[in-house]
Amino acid sequence: MKSGDIPVLTRLSDSHHAIPSADEDVRGRKVTDRSGNELGKVSDLIIDEEERKVRFLLMEHGGFLGIGEKKSYIPVDAVADVAEDEIRIDRTRDDVVDAPEYDPELVDQREYYDRVYTHYGYAPFWGTGYIPPRFPYRV
Repeated sequence: MKSGDIPVLTRLSDSHHAIPSADEDVRGRKVTDRSGNELGKVSDLIIDEEERKVRFLLMEHGGFLGIGEKKSYIPVDAVADVAEDEIRIDRTRDDVVDAPEYDPELVDQREYYDRVYTHYGYAPFWGTGYIPPRFPYRV
């Protein structure tokens, strides 16, 4: 996806990288909003292979037994707290529900990432003046 000046982003599960410590691997943990409402679970991490940093959580939510399940990208900038069995984001359920819909055909386009960052109210990681959050972990 070399689109302009942003690097290629890849699912951690599709790369040769790994989270250095099992305690820091948040895949499979539930995601809650700022009020503690459960939103879904982290199915994968979207990484910047060049910088070796996690940029997005790929969250699965909704559905029943995998049927009707949806996926959303959540910028790691939204992570407020990481606990042993959950990740709390600093946004509401409505923020996640109203986020740009995950579409595998669009996720390799800069415009999709711009929409996700704009929706959540964060500056994109490739912009000038970007301040990295305390999460993400390096891969």
